[in-house]
Amino acid sequence: MSQATSKAHQQAGSLWSSRMAFILAAVGSAVGLGNIWKFPYITGENGGGAFVLVYLACIAIVGIPVLIAEVMIGRRGGQSPVASMRELTATEGTRKGWRLIGWNGIVASFLVLSFYSVIGGWALVYVFKAASGMFTGADADAIGGTFGGMLASATDLLLWHSVFMAIVIFIVGRGIRSGMERAINTLMPLLFVLLFIMVGYAMTTGKFGEAVSFMFSPDFSKLTTEGILTALGHAAFTLSIGIGVMMAYGSYLPQKVNIARTAMTIAVLDTGVALMAGLAIFPLVFANGLEPGAGPGLIFVTLPLAFGQMSGGVIFGTLFFALLLVAALTSAISMLEPVVEWLEEHKGISRAKSALGGGLAIWLVGVGTVLSFNNLADFHPLAFIPFFEGKTIFDLLDFLVSNLMMPLGGLAIALFAGWAMKRQGLDQEIGLKGGVYSAFMFVLRFLTPAGIAVVFLYNLL
Repeated sequence: MSQATSKAHQQAGSLWSSRMAFILAAVGSAVGLGNIWKFPYITGENGGGAFVLVYLACIAIVGIPVLIAEVMIGRRGGQSPVASMRELTATEGTRKGWRLIGWNGIVASFLVLSFYSVIGGWALVYVFKAASGMFTGADADAIGGTFGGMLASATDLLLWHSVFMAIVIFIVGRGIRSGMERAINTLMPLLFVLLFIMVGYAMTTGKFGEAVSFMFSPDFSKLTTEGILTALGHAAFTLSIGIGVMMAYGSYLPQKVNIARTAMTIAVLDTGVALMAGLAIFPLVFANGLEPGAGPGLIFVTLPLAFGQMSGGVIFGTLFFALLLVAALTSAISMLEPVVEWLEEHKGISRAKSALGGGLAIWLVGVGTVLSFNNLADFHPLAFIPFFEGKTIFDLLDFLVSNLMMPLGGLAIALFAGWAMKRQGLDQEIGLKGGVYSAFMFVLRFLTPAGIAVVFLYNLL
């Protein structure tokens, strides 16, 4: 980190107050809808235990190395992703083209939040639906109709998208310690408490053992090549890597914090939450005779059916969607931060105004996603290109970020840290020594890029 930047952060009180504050914030960023919503259903679709085992291996080979590299780049640059990459390309004597990593992160986080906020709005409205007892005694058709009706109403989706973004803007606008850190210090413990309550209840269903066996007894006959690549893809990006978030968070990290040890802690906690989410969800699914491979509808259609049929369903359904909402909020906060940090630095705008301006721009782009589920469901902007035929605005945004910008961002970070940066002093910056550092650099330089490249090419084919 440049001395001038470090002093500016210190004077502004914008460094994380402690290593634990950074860990909670980073885990909050990583723990999102991908852990509570996506991980359980892709585990269900891919046969359970064997998929989980491959996923854990992929976290070690791809997720953790890029996380370490991105946080290190952020702390060494000490500014927004764009400014950090501009400074590092100068001090490291590398080609200016590497600066695109910073711009890719800013744009990717902007676009992800635009549609992530819409889905966060779904979680928000389902808290109220569950609390009202709407799912009690309802059959599959009624619950499916409730979800379909919500998607069909542009007015409802716009309302909840707006409320969700307003909460995120308010928190980020208050600053690192007064806003983000204070919110994270409340939300993350709440998330863990809610998750433990849900797992505790799952133990009473009589199907907890079956769920444990499903998740942790590998049956490799059920694992396909597609399942392996799905595990690799989810592992690569579940830690919020490749979209500038960890670079922005890393810019506020004090020099005394060991990056490698901290990144390992983040990865363990993030993975632990995903596994606990599975242990909370699958016993409910099995106890109610439902299908674990129900796909994306597992959370918003299948689980409400389970909550509607079980004793205490109103209470536990409300708790579950509150858990989903908290996870969505902690991730959304992190996605707005790179945009706000850039506006503060490059436009000289106050944090509050940067959060409001950046948030409103993201909200506006998100309106396209809102309309993709109803009024513009038949609008396919790139239908003239065979590959994109039938894709809505939301589908195109999701494809652009998930299949192009995130993998390319993660790949570029691994290559920049592994090959372009000077090796002298890098071990001390990262916090690894001797053979462990050499092994880490081998993985970062060879295995990690290879893994990301395979996912990237697979997604395009």
